[in-house]
Amino acid sequence: MSGHSRWAGIKHKKGLIDAKRGKSFTRIVREITIAAKIGGGKPESNPRLRKAMDDAREANMPADNIKKAIQRGTGELPGVNYEELVYEGYGPSGVAVIVEVTTDSKNRTAGEIRRAFSLHGGNLGETGSVGWMFASKGIFVIEKSKATEDQLMNVALDAGAEDINSDDAEVFEVTCPPADFEKVKKALESASIPWVSAEVTMLPKNYVKLSGAAATSMLALMNELEEHDDVKTVYANFDIPKEIIEASAK
Repeated sequence: MSGHSRWAGIKHKKGLIDAKRGKSFTRIVREITIAAKIGGGKPESNPRLRKAMDDAREANMPADNIKKAIQRGTGELPGVNYEELVYEGYGPSGVAVIVEVTTDSKNRTAGEIRRAFSLHGGNLGETGSVGWMFASKGIFVIEKSKATEDQLMNVALDAGAEDINSDDAEVFEVTCPPADFEKVKKALESASIPWVSAEVTMLPKNYVKLSGAAATSMLALMNELEEHDDVKTVYANFDIPKEIIEASAK
């Protein structure tokens, strides 16, 4: 399993991603608003909006908040004009990092992201400098206590999954093309197979192994970026031992 996938899985399982409800709601509201603005307010014809609404319900967001976020996106209610941006750069030891943000102040956010990189031994690069090192994939992290590899092969592969990685002692990692994400998700739901996390993400094509001070600095950078209110997602191609990641997530 990749370092970043392992990082995301551990943080999700421990309930550390968006642990503060207010921050979680802020990010989800922004995503709903942008999704509705780009693709319209009907979730049945807007997959991005449908996913954002699922995230909102999972976070126990009130239905009225969801409705108002959609209406701000479609223009039925006044709202803040958010802009989506992508920053690319390098962390300690040349780790490739992609940061997706949603902001109402491009200059403020750019300065804060740049400072975060600099503080932890990294630097921002030009657009396209590291994006080529990643590929868009759907990924499901499933605890081995919830399903067998044979079950996943029968269910997920038939639904369009490309690979089932079982290297980790605790979880399976199922990957699929982004276009087949919803199909695989529905197949797992129909088979009553729960997941730790499910998302369309950017998976690295190669990895940089880190340990010691470099690993500590890299995880500190990840934490600072993920805790920033404007940051939606962070992708990185580090490979750090599981015990170090778990210690950092406590």
